[in-house]
Amino acid sequence: MARIKVWDPFIRLFHWSLVILFAANSLFVDDDSTLHIWVGYAILALVGLRIVWGFVGTPHARFADFPPSLTGGMAQLSEMATRRKHAHAGHSPLGALMIYNLILTLLVISLSGYLMTTNMFWGTEWPEELHEVAVAWAQISVVAHIAAVFFETRRLGVNLARAMVTGYKNM
Repeated sequence: MARIKVWDPFIRLFHWSLVILFAANSLFVDDDSTLHIWVGYAILALVGLRIVWGFVGTPHARFADFPPSLTGGMAQLSEMATRRKHAHAGHSPLGALMIYNLILTLLVISLSGYLMTTNMFWGTEWPEELHEVAVAWAQISVVAHIAAVFFETRRLGVNLARAMVTGYKNM
């Protein structure tokens, strides 16, 4: 079994900070509080930094390492259905699609949340409705992401959660 360095400290700090902040804002912090707004800004800043890191960061953190691919995702689903195993050093094709989904969804949440604080959209319902739908979609995506991590860890024998803590995958 080979021990491969996959996730750099920035990616791990980004991931776990985002977990804590998103969970806090969607489950514990009052939606009408100033704290909710500031946590939202922190999430937006993290996502912005992650986008930059996706172009200049370490090899597995770069978007070029995991381009969005529907055909790759379908191939991975086929691999699962036929019980073939192919562990990926970085993100798998389905994992990549989830990352892009979450980044875009968090941007929609942040933008719609910001619009709700402006005078231009004061009293307008669509930013709040968009915000609520995007938060619900993010929560569904997070549950799917966690389930996929457990499923793929069991299927492939590679502890994906541990890798996001230590930075290394044992493959």
